[in-house]
Order: sequence, then C-alpha cells, then structure tokens
Amino acid sequence: MTTPLAAAPAVAQRATARRTRWRDELVAHTFMLPWLLGLVAITALPMLASLYLAFTDYSVLSSPEFTGVHNFVRMAQDPRFWTSLRVTFVYVFFSVPLQLVFALVLALVLNTGLRGLTIYRSAYYLPSLLGTSVAVAVLWRQIFGNDGLINQGLALIGIQGTSWLQDPSLALTTLVALNVWTFGSPMVIFLAGLRQIPEELYEAARIDGASSLRQFRSVTVPMLTPIIFFNVILQTIGAFQSFTQAHVVSAGTGGPRDSTLFYTLYIYQQAFVNFDMGYAAALGWVLLVIIALITALHFALSRYWVFYGD
Repeated sequence: MTTPLAAAPAVAQRATARRTRWRDELVAHTFMLPWLLGLVAITALPMLASLYLAFTDYSVLSSPEFTGVHNFVRMAQDPRFWTSLRVTFVYVFFSVPLQLVFALVLALVLNTGLRGLTIYRSAYYLPSLLGTSVAVAVLWRQIFGNDGLINQGLALIGIQGTSWLQDPSLALTTLVALNVWTFGSPMVIFLAGLRQIPEELYEAARIDGASSLRQFRSVTVPMLTPIIFFNVILQTIGAFQSFTQAHVVSAGTGGPRDSTLFYTLYIYQQAFVNFDMGYAAALGWVLLVIIALITALHFALSRYWVFYGD
C-alpha cells in the first residue's frame, strides 16, 4: 500500500511535467502568434467578407445590398464570363503541359553531370522569378510587337512577320510561350527528383539490356511520378491565377477581341474598373471552386499513375 509520503514525489514530478509542457506550449504559441494573426486578419476575415459580398450588390461607393444568388445567376447570362473561362482553360491546357515537358527535358540534360551545374541551374531558374513581373511582360510585348525581335528575326530570313499581339488567333499563343519560358521552378524540382532515383535501378536495367529510352520509360518516369504530380498541381493552380502577363500585354483590356481575357483579368475589370465588387467577389469564389475541383480530380486520378514505391 502506497503511503502519502511515498506518493508525494510522484505528484511533484507530474506537476513539474505539466508546468514544463505548459511553458513549452506557451513558447510555441508565442512564436506562432504573428502567423496566426496574419492568417486571421489577412486571409480568413477577407475571405469571409468576400463570401458575404458575393451575395450582395456592392459598388464600393455605397453600402452592400443583399441580393441573394443574383450574382451567380448573372454569370450564366454573361458572355464575357464564359469567354474568360474558355480563354483561361485553353491557356492552362496548353501552357502547363508544354512548360513541364520543357522543364523535364532540361532537367534530364542538366542531370548528365555538366560542369558548372550551379550556374546553369541559377540561370534557368531566373525566368521563374521574373516571369510574372511587369517588367518581363512589358519586354514580352516589345518582343512580339510589330517591329519586335521576333519579326526582325523573321525578316532576316525573308519571312514577313505578323502582328502577334493584335491577331486574336495568336495573342494567347504569346502568353502561352511566356509561361513556358518560366520553366525554372519545375525544372529545379525535377532535377532534385532525378537526383533521388537510385543508380542501382539503372544498373539493373542496363544489365537486362534496356536502352536509354526504355530506361527512361521504365525507371525514370515511374520513379518521378510523385514529382510530376507535385509540379502539375502547383503549375495548374498558378496558371489559373495568371494575371500580370495578360494585363500588361493587352493594356488591361483582354484584347484583341477578348482573346487574352483571363478569368483573373475579368475579375479585376469588374472590381476596379466597373466597381462592381459584389459581382467580382462572386467571380472569385467561382474560381476558387474551379481550382478546388480540378485539384481534387488530379488527386483522384493520381492513384492510377503516381508510384510512391510502397
């Protein structure tokens, strides 16, 4: 039978452990406090406010007036809404696969053991840091202008250039090319993934007589599928949120003839040109739902092609 005197040290130890755990938790939450305040004040509260505004008629200059689902019904009857959706989906459908293929090819080249790998990696990563900037978008507009670098190069070989940015059938192509040019970020991720593939797998494949192409198909691609999946998710979400390139190249109009009217650019026009904040908030929430559904679809399909090794 335990006496009160013998139980006293155990009680004291438990009390000390509780005080230590409480102190550690206090320290942890203190360090987390700035992030939590930012999450609430900068992310959560504005999201809740925009969700409320999505069901209102709000022009900034007057108080919001609750209108129910009117903004969402209005979308179904808005031709520019459907145009912006079509343009954005076409942009994502072409630019993301092309960008990832280009990034993977360069990662494979850099993985062959080139001298000065760090320099090449930094140089190729630089466009990803600058690709969404206003300066690069302005430069892109100059390159594809009537007297731009592309047309000057074509003139040297006797080909008459076209007005890339004024042709509705070509304007979006220039923005796809700009997004492909920002391949640095997925390339660095691919390169890191290639470095993690065990060399023993390639040695076993070579012993079995597998060619380089067969090694790529049977070893590299299956082992790299988690990295491919990760890049697909990141770049798809980023492509749906593209804004600066279209805004600068089209001078904020989405022209010519709405051929570069990205969904985000249409939200901007409604919010800060037409001051229709309620409708813009509704458009923003529709974009959130679209991205969430496409991301969920990617995760659902990943079980059929992503190999995790377990």
